[in-house]
Amino acid sequence: MIELKPQVPDVDTYLRLRSECGLSGYAPEAAEIGLSNSLYCVMLFDEGDAIGMGRLIGDGGCFIQVTDIAVLPAYQGQGLGKRVMKALSNYLEMSLPGSAYVSLIADGQAKDLYAQYGFQETAPKSVGMARRAGRRTGN
Repeated sequence: MIELKPQVPDVDTYLRLRSECGLSGYAPEAAEIGLSNSLYCVMLFDEGDAIGMGRLIGDGGCFIQVTDIAVLPAYQGQGLGKRVMKALSNYLEMSLPGSAYVSLIADGQAKDLYAQYGFQETAPKSVGMARRAGRRTGN
């Protein structure tokens, strides 16, 4: 039986799940800082083995971001991503101000999952933008 628990993953588990789910990697030092500043996390376990996760990050009042939605490929297609999103959505609805702006970046068809939880595309009104934090060269 797959169990969902509110829990922050340790660094090694976090990096392993991201890698095995095809998400980008991070330096362990960066993951340690990021995980310690999580707003809310859930993890999926199969007989004690971590098989999935989801996180909320942000300031807890004005701006929240859904991130790290990951389910190991062998477990995909079983509704586990929906379980993760339901748990995160429950937290959003029960624990945060109604005026908080909740955003996410949807990769590929994941937007269909997120739409089930009230997320809407913002384009063309706004367009997501990103960059890495390291020193920029040029300009």
